[in-house]
Amino acid sequence: MGRLYGLLRYGMLSIIIPGVFFFAQSREAFPSDQWSPFNRQQMEFAGLIVSSGDRGDVLIAQIEDDGAEASSEPSPAERETVSPEGNASDDDFTEDGFPDDFPEDDFPLDEPSGIRDPLEPVNRAFFVFNDKLYFWVLKPVAKGYRFVAPEPVRVGIGNFFYNLAFPVRFVNCVLQGKIHGASEEIRRFVINTTVGVAGFIDVATSKLEIKKYEEDFGQTFGLWGLGPAFYINWPILGPSTLRDTIGFVGDAFLDPIAFIVDPTEVTLALNLFDIVNQTSLRIGDYEDLKKAAFDPYIALRDAYYQNRRSKIEE
Repeated sequence: MGRLYGLLRYGMLSIIIPGVFFFAQSREAFPSDQWSPFNRQQMEFAGLIVSSGDRGDVLIAQIEDDGAEASSEPSPAERETVSPEGNASDDDFTEDGFPDDFPEDDFPLDEPSGIRDPLEPVNRAFFVFNDKLYFWVLKPVAKGYRFVAPEPVRVGIGNFFYNLAFPVRFVNCVLQGKIHGASEEIRRFVINTTVGVAGFIDVATSKLEIKKYEEDFGQTFGLWGLGPAFYINWPILGPSTLRDTIGFVGDAFLDPIAFIVDPTEVTLALNLFDIVNQTSLRIGDYEDLKKAAFDPYIALRDAYYQNRRSKIEE
């Protein structure tokens, strides 16, 4: 338990200290009017309303001017051109005052991700910090590691760490009432630990096609009815929510590495090695997301939230 406490202590210090420093430095680089991705859209939408209002004033003025000249009885040709049947009635409008065929989807009132983001200025600062950390540190290290380690070796190491995290998946399957999933996780762990040589070879998937149940405490809390609360982009750790952050702490208490390995520095080194190994297998995914997104911060937030919600609904 002391080793786990030390791991959490060092981890939180490594997150808070660089994060606070970077946030303080980034306030000058990113003025307050650039924090919200919706500022430009809000300004354009407001401009659209103003423009519509200006046009409305002109139309009203024209109608008033024409009204004085149109006091006489309309001609038969005018009666045929504008008939009572052609006028809009109250049934043609919704309760909000918009026509029935008004494209409401063009003006969404809710955030696209469906998750609250009250910490957006801080989250954006940490997003930039993580972005620089990835391109300046993590990616170069992962590319060098990929150069010296063949892909089968890196895949095997990833399988080893995944197999080692069996207690997290098993306990959460039980807590979620997925008894079949818990039994399948036991089968996977026994087969991969023995036949798969300590988990380096995923025999359960490649040969027996046993389904993976990637459950964690964040998903368990979600299944129990606990909402995500709000979005958090942690430095180093990346996207999360308040619910998933609490779940992450619970997962850490079930991580065998924290109990098996001593001292704490070695535990941290193993976790960092696991991160580098996983990154080496996914180089290019983050770059593709940035290229395809108008706002990478929003894209990453939406992708994370949708992925977590789909896992909870499975």
